[in-house]
Amino acid sequence: MNFADLGLSSEVLQAVADAGYTAPTPIQEQAIPHVLTGRDVLGCAQTGTGKTAGFTLPMIDILAAGRARARMPRSLILEPTRELAAQVSNAFEIYGKHHKLSMALLIGGESFADQERKLDRGVDVLIATPGRLLDLFERGKILLSDVKILVIDEADRMLDMGFIPDVERIVGLLPKIRQTLFFSATMPPEIRRLADAFLMNPKEISVAPPASPAALVTQTLITVEPEDKREALRRLIHGEDVKNAIIFCNRKRDVDILHRSLVKHGFSAAALHGDMPQSKRTETLERFKEGDVRLLVASDVAARGLDVQGLSHVFNFDVPIHAEDYVHRIGRTGRAGREGRAFTLATPEEGRFVQAIAKLIGKEIPAAAVEGIAGAELSDEEDGRRRGKPQARGRDRRQRKGESHGQQAPRRERGNDRRDGGSRTERPPHPPREPAPRPITMDPESNVTPLPPRRDDHRRDHDDDRRVVGFGDHLPAFLARPARLARG
Repeated sequence: MNFADLGLSSEVLQAVADAGYTAPTPIQEQAIPHVLTGRDVLGCAQTGTGKTAGFTLPMIDILAAGRARARMPRSLILEPTRELAAQVSNAFEIYGKHHKLSMALLIGGESFADQERKLDRGVDVLIATPGRLLDLFERGKILLSDVKILVIDEADRMLDMGFIPDVERIVGLLPKIRQTLFFSATMPPEIRRLADAFLMNPKEISVAPPASPAALVTQTLITVEPEDKREALRRLIHGEDVKNAIIFCNRKRDVDILHRSLVKHGFSAAALHGDMPQSKRTETLERFKEGDVRLLVASDVAARGLDVQGLSHVFNFDVPIHAEDYVHRIGRTGRAGREGRAFTLATPEEGRFVQAIAKLIGKEIPAAAVEGIAGAELSDEEDGRRRGKPQARGRDRRQRKGESHGQQAPRRERGNDRRDGGSRTERPPHPPREPAPRPITMDPESNVTPLPPRRDDHRRDHDDDRRVVGFGDHLPAFLARPARLARG
């Protein structure tokens, strides 16, 4: 089958041919005809299968007839990240070049004034992240009552990033009668619930098992000690025929640290994470796509939808905490029929994350070793400790001080520090602060039980006859002075 068999217009077919595509992918082949007929679609397909063209191509034909009014977009596409939104915007520019559709991109990090001017002129296609869209709506700069087509892209990523409440609020502002296209790489129960709430009698399309990795990606697991990870990564880059690669870290702080380390060792590398200004993020991506930068050290902001032609390698410097992110990370390579390679560097404490990935994809990741780097054994315990060995990181610092399983390490006494020149032997225990209470005796001639002694009785004389009452033997001087009569 080719694109001409899907019912697209000649203008769209010409744009597709100009882009170099001849045959549709399975998700495009199944989704485009149903979108053209105006039916709701629930699409589930792994990353890199062409979901973006699956909804952009038919939307261009549907929106070709009609005209947008000021501040009232005719269609809305919600994306979880700025990079995904920008990529969809580029797709509309490529496929819609023979149409006169207006488009606006609403993302954070850009000028409000520029975005408001575009909305004032009227837009046919509005591509936005949830936060910026709600900001402009609350400012009264946009009305959503004329939206005919809603696209929720990468819905599972929306869930991971905590955008679902914003998405639900946005959907509540839209007309009840509309066409909704819902796409997700995975279909957990929460996403299924949202799909049931947003869609009306949808056509369900699933072209691959949920959360399955790309078939053309060769996966490899390398287990090393934490202090050997950077050296292992450098040796892998030198040993592999790396044309270009994305190196994923779990934390933004680690992205900057690893980036500086690679640059220090002579690698052509750049950093990308969510705390960078949007202009810097866009510039970094362009440099990487154009080949000016060989290695891109990134957080999961680059794990979804980022399409880099001919990406040869993906390195997981950190094992992703969420198993689904592994599928999206390695899906940046092995796209468009090309082969790719993905390496994951794991420390023994990350064993439970590796097991979660193996359970999700239905198979173990093949293990290998890096020449010159000592291997390590993954832990299969939930708390990350290795059996029979003390933990190597923060949690076992107490063990290195003497704590064993089920026992508390002895506390170092004050004044017994090495700075005082003393030894580390324990001092004898302190005597109790309070003596044991005196026994309570019963007067044989009385039926009254005396009260227990006060806690401070040990400070007093035990002879009640000598116990001092009142001021004792001391008489204050002011009591000995003669009283003065008030003058009348």
